Amino acid sequence: QVQLAESGGGSVRAGGSLKLACTASRSTTISKCMAWFRQAPGGEREAVAVLDMDGSTNYADSVKGRFTISKDNTKNTLTLQMNALKPEDSAMYYCAGDRWGCTLISGRPSMVYVGYAYWGQGTQVTVSS
Repeated sequence: QVQLAESGGGSVRAGGSLKLACTASRSTTISKCMAWFRQAPGGEREAVAVLDMDGSTNYADSVKGRFTISKDNTKNTLTLQMNALKPEDSAMYYCAGDRWGCTLISGRPSMVYVGYAYWGQGTQVTVSS
């Protein structure tokens, strides 16, 4: 069973930055479809950023230009660099991984697919105004 462990969450002021990390227990997981999701209290879980096997990415419109998803295969680690944070970015952030490449919609990694095989426990991000 693959395990995903997130870290890097915390509390910052609006305009600040955080870098989340997700470490996989199995090296092959990082090489497949990986994503970051978030869920605010009372809200639905939504995809924030997706990274496919070939390096292609997709982002939620609300974070484009501010967040960057990347991975380090040598460290089995997926990261999410979050800049210019806003109070509405406050949520529990989850790492997700799948057994294969991303589902594509119009040639881009899907932002609506939620059937990932592996999920982390989440890390809290709180942005104050």
